[in-house]
Amino acid sequence: MSEPVNPPVAARPRPGSVTISSYLLYAAAVLLAVVAITGLATLGTVSDIFGDAYAGTSVEGAEGFIVGVTAFFAVVQLLFAAAFVVLALLNNQGRNAARITTWVVAGLGACCTGISLGGTAAGGMNTGTSSTGDMPDPQVIQERLEAALPSWSGPLTLIFSILVFVALLAAIVLLALPASNAFFRKQPAGFEPPVPGAAYPGQAPSAGVDPAYPSYPGQSPSPGADPAYPAYPGQTPPSGTDPNNPPGNPPNNPPGPPSNPPTS
Repeated sequence: MSEPVNPPVAARPRPGSVTISSYLLYAAAVLLAVVAITGLATLGTVSDIFGDAYAGTSVEGAEGFIVGVTAFFAVVQLLFAAAFVVLALLNNQGRNAARITTWVVAGLGACCTGISLGGTAAGGMNTGTSSTGDMPDPQVIQERLEAALPSWSGPLTLIFSILVFVALLAAIVLLALPASNAFFRKQPAGFEPPVPGAAYPGQAPSAGVDPAYPSYPGQSPSPGADPAYPAYPGQTPPSGTDPNNPPGNPPNNPPGPPSNPPTS
């Protein structure tokens, strides 16, 4: 016997807010990857400059720590970039768990980027601070870094970091809009029971059976049975039964002349 098949659920249209947020996540991933690769590419130069500046001081050898921290943050940025790509793909599929994860990961990324931008601004304001003890002058180190590193690396890192910060905030807001909430809301299964009197999917009704009273799957009506009163599976109507009466009722008596009462 064929089982009823649930009708397929119609695909939900993806709102523009979800699509735009995914594009912003893609853009943030690319920008972060460029910033991270730029930082990794200049590690050798940074190590040489800090090593020369710290030589003969109480912090000699600290350039290894600075290089390690710079490399660590570059790897973290690459991991964030990969996470943004994966989350954008899952958000386009309507995965609500991915949207919640995006809020957490993008929020952390925006916070880290904001802190980095704040540190850059604070470092720029403190450039004129003089050194103490045998520590090298920070302004001299900054000047040597600017002279040794490519002229485009500093502005590129700053501009890209600002764009990443804005893109992540916009993506978070777009995923929280009402249109996005409706897209990520769990949809019903969409099951519809068969209509009474209709054949099961994939089953053709038996020939000669009243559509209002379908036979059981695989059963054909007994010959001579009233279509309005189908027989049960394996049952045939008794011989001599009036087909106009249901089984179990006494047959109709034909009309005749009334019998005469007995005479006394």
